Amino acid sequence: MPLATIQNTVSATPEGILHRLDWKVIRRLDGLLQGDYRTLFYGAGTDFTDLREYQPLDDIRHIDWNVTARMNSPYVRQYVEDRDITAWFLLDLSPSMGFGPTERSKQLVLIDIVASLARLLTRNGNRVGAILYNSRLDKTIPPRSGRNQVLRLIRDLLKETDQPIGTTTDLKELLNAGLYTLKRRSLVFLISDFFSEPNWERPLTLLNQRNELIAIRLWDSRELELPDAGLIVVEDSETEEQLYVDTSNPEFRRRFHEMIRKREETLQVNLKRAGVDFFSISTEEDLVNAIVRMATQRKRRRI
Repeated sequence: MPLATIQNTVSATPEGILHRLDWKVIRRLDGLLQGDYRTLFYGAGTDFTDLREYQPLDDIRHIDWNVTARMNSPYVRQYVEDRDITAWFLLDLSPSMGFGPTERSKQLVLIDIVASLARLLTRNGNRVGAILYNSRLDKTIPPRSGRNQVLRLIRDLLKETDQPIGTTTDLKELLNAGLYTLKRRSLVFLISDFFSEPNWERPLTLLNQRNELIAIRLWDSRELELPDAGLIVVEDSETEEQLYVDTSNPEFRRRFHEMIRKREETLQVNLKRAGVDFFSISTEEDLVNAIVRMATQRKRRRI
């Protein structure tokens, strides 16, 4: 979705967006989570120090399976807490992210999520950076702390960039960029709708092994529905290819819903195999509720 229509309003400026989020999201989160953001960022800000044999009550997520296989006995990685967290946002800004209501597209929800999480992190002295992908690698924003860094992230996300026509999203490029750029263990947020060419699973697994990775899938309910509107023209948001389809045809509707079901199953299997923390957020969901839900689920997985 073009962002030009919202850029001319005060509320859509970086300062306006951050002010709105400070009042409507951050303040509410402070009350609901009572400042306990470690439940959301648990495991980040740690450096690998040594290996030792597994002991009862050890976190099984720290098992080093390569060493375990060689030694025929379970070994776990030991970490030391690092006072400061370095967080990276790997952001899919491809054309399909523009889908959704004009005032609440997936891309606008992405901006709110990034700004809110970055604000929570930087106000405690942590650093945040980002890699932007728009059907090709677009920009890398080096990690820094402070309010101005959050404003820079919002400003760059609001900018319209030339979107190459006829290309499709390949998350492998974004994930490989993360592998190349991140030199030390970091907290990584991968935010996408996961409409992508295949074969991104291996770099995702490698990135998760070296970092604390949280994958967030943004979706809109209209992507899963097929209205019975007769003969219509549909357009691929990325390749701009157009096709006439008969939405009243029962067989076409059946194949459409079967395709959606298989795609969802494949996505769940691939993310589970990679071992990442995975959350889905709808364009219709309240952002505060979504972040609290993420924090609660991550806390439960830790226990």
